[in-house]
Amino acid sequence: MNETEAHPEPTTHADWGAGRPRLLVASAESRLVFDIPDDGVTIGSGRDAGLRLPDTEPVHAIIRHDSRDEYELDMRGPGETSANIEKSAEEERRDVEVLRTGARFTLGPWRLVFVRDEYADHGRPFGGREGGEFSDQREQPERPDYPQRSEAARDAAEHEAEAGQRDASEERDSAR
Repeated sequence: MNETEAHPEPTTHADWGAGRPRLLVASAESRLVFDIPDDGVTIGSGRDAGLRLPDTEPVHAIIRHDSRDEYELDMRGPGETSANIEKSAEEERRDVEVLRTGARFTLGPWRLVFVRDEYADHGRPFGGREGGEFSDQREQPERPDYPQRSEAARDAAEHEAEAGQRDASEERDSAR
């Protein structure tokens, strides 16, 4: 699908990786825009970090692009996020934050904001909000089967399956 092509109905489901996902990165001394690669990025001060930021842990955070076309933030070092990750871990058994446009987080002296063009952000269509007047919207159509349509999404699905097997193995080992 061409990114500028009009959708026949209200939806925020575009092609996998569409919408120019990026980070607005700022400190007291500098500002930059970092385009997130399709396979995600490691953020920190380490030599292998895709986004190297001084005065952070070697691997301070990881942003993964999953097979459902979501970008997830996995905080490894101290920092604040616009979501309550502890609550997510406790109530939803997730220790990551699904990033939506405007999600904020900090790493040391750095402030980062996730941005993705609205047509591809998988949130509520056309900037809809929950609650308040005119909050009822039609449901979006089902999300596309990205792994069936995209080799990069298939790679992400394989990586998720391998990580799930490792996690299950580690849980069995720790239970013994």
